[in-house]
Amino acid sequence: MRAALASVAMASSLLLLKAFGAWQTGSVAMLGSLADTALDLLASLVTLYGVKLAAEPADHDHRFGHGKAEALAALFQVALIAASAAAIAWRAVLALRDPQPTHDAGLGITVSAIAIAATLVLLWYQRTIIRRTGSIAILADNLHYQSDALLNGSVIVALALDQFVGLSWADPVFGIVIAAWLAWGAFQASSQAIDQLMDKEWPEDQRAAFIEVAARQPGIRGIHDFRTRRSGSLDFAQFHMEVAREITVADAHTIVENVERRLRDAFPKVEVLIHLDPEGHVDTDNPLVEADVTPHWFGKRV
Repeated sequence: MRAALASVAMASSLLLLKAFGAWQTGSVAMLGSLADTALDLLASLVTLYGVKLAAEPADHDHRFGHGKAEALAALFQVALIAASAAAIAWRAVLALRDPQPTHDAGLGITVSAIAIAATLVLLWYQRTIIRRTGSIAILADNLHYQSDALLNGSVIVALALDQFVGLSWADPVFGIVIAAWLAWGAFQASSQAIDQLMDKEWPEDQRAAFIEVAARQPGIRGIHDFRTRRSGSLDFAQFHMEVAREITVADAHTIVENVERRLRDAFPKVEVLIHLDPEGHVDTDNPLVEADVTPHWFGKRV
């Protein structure tokens, strides 16, 4: 929530600053940066709501929580970025066909330099939050502000080339480059949000590290049907765990509790669901589901 509020405050301040700069300079690149900041403000407001909703605890209608609200907020941001890129590119093409000189480059450069400094501070703060929470909504917002820092740098170069070197085409060309960069950022952000909404499996190294902790616990004879997904800042893992057929239900339950405790210590942000099976039991003939993921760890238990 603090990171989302910081984004809203930053976008509001930069919007006023860049509006004044665009009005004074008449720069297409500056106008593109202004449009990006305006959409950043709207996206940050959506992020704030998405993060707030995702933090709500599970309820009767949402037993797995509200974490996917972050991915939905990220997709909304992607739509705004794509619309901004298209509008900037169109305005730049028109300006390229009929170049208009910019003016007051000093003011535009000063505005952009201030925006870069402020954005770098926000980026640093957001990265600390992302490392702690893994929030996909804040990550998408961070991508916005990364592009914003580059946009402001491009504005400085465009204004300098236009007024100090006399290259009148520099401003609209940089506007097109900015639009292309925004479109690429939208594609990257959308792929991560869609992966989360589609319950994509964890990366292989994360899956392997998780299974290794489980497989090292005494009493386990096999693990199959291992499935994972991510929702907001939480991860979910479920699997079938095999134990010896001759042990009692109480002993089997003790093994499960021990595995859950060790996994919780190693992966505190993962919600674990374990289904208990007797050794050799086959639930289905689906080879993908029934693949045992533990054999090469059995010799490594401690």
